[in-house]
Amino acid sequence: MSHSFHVHKTNSHLKWDNSLKPVLTVSSGSTISFDLLDGGGNQLTETSSVTDVGNINLSIADPAIGPVFITSADPGDVLKIEFLDLKTASFGWTAIFPGSFAFGLLADEFPDAQIKIWDLETHREDGYTVFKEGIHIPIRPFLGVVGLAHEAKGQFSTIPPYETGGNIDCKHITVGSTLYLPVKVPGALFSCGDGHAAQGDGEVCGTAIETPMKATVRLTVEKGKDWVTSPHYLTSKEHSTHHAMMGSKGEYAALGIDPDLREASRKALRGLIAWLVGEKGLTRVESYMLASVAADLKIAEAVDMPNYAVACSLPLSIFVGPPYA
Repeated sequence: MSHSFHVHKTNSHLKWDNSLKPVLTVSSGSTISFDLLDGGGNQLTETSSVTDVGNINLSIADPAIGPVFITSADPGDVLKIEFLDLKTASFGWTAIFPGSFAFGLLADEFPDAQIKIWDLETHREDGYTVFKEGIHIPIRPFLGVVGLAHEAKGQFSTIPPYETGGNIDCKHITVGSTLYLPVKVPGALFSCGDGHAAQGDGEVCGTAIETPMKATVRLTVEKGKDWVTSPHYLTSKEHSTHHAMMGSKGEYAALGIDPDLREASRKALRGLIAWLVGEKGLTRVESYMLASVAADLKIAEAVDMPNYAVACSLPLSIFVGPPYA
């Protein structure tokens, strides 16, 4: 029989550490709700300015809430995480951090701090938020940080992704989706955080639509799935339908070609930004932010060496009115 539990946002940590004391112990199959801080640790609010972006403390970024001990989880098992409900706050933010932070795919080309505050409430029932008049971004909430404790002793930053999960920033793991993570320590020690209202694959400017989140998940231990040695996921049917709708008007993409995969990605992003500036009349800052919340980086070619080809694609369905549609 499953039971329901709650974890408050005060139970946060900034390192994966298998010596952390669990804030909650549950049995397999339990449902747990979490109050989550945003990826900046709630340092930015709906009234924040560019000055606040420049003063943000990145050492407390990507806080995880937990850990939760699952009684029957043993090393070699798999933890199945079902995402039952994800609700954003009434606002979100997207920021370009100062160039000195060296954060973002084109950080060297965007030296000045920038911020956009998003209204996530007015059109919540319609399923979108407004970038600017004529450009709507579908709200597709997901958690950037979902992970388990490492096998190795010590402290590991919550900022990167790992084979045990962590800051995977995978926009496809929405409500109705299931994530599978390999258990490395008794009890698994599950934590999550970093709510996003929307993001493009790559999160190219360094931030998505960051927002505090209320999340409800079900945690189930599964045995005998030794093929799960890194995060695996199953998307929801609604996710597939959404992406079919997003592609109904086609996509515009720019290709980046280079022997270095990261540089190919940078070239592709520059190409899409140039199109948004030249064809749609957006500023470079607007284009960089828009790409971070709505465009997808895709490896188009990885075998014809010495060069990789990376596409940076944008669904045209986000352009809903003049002068963009």
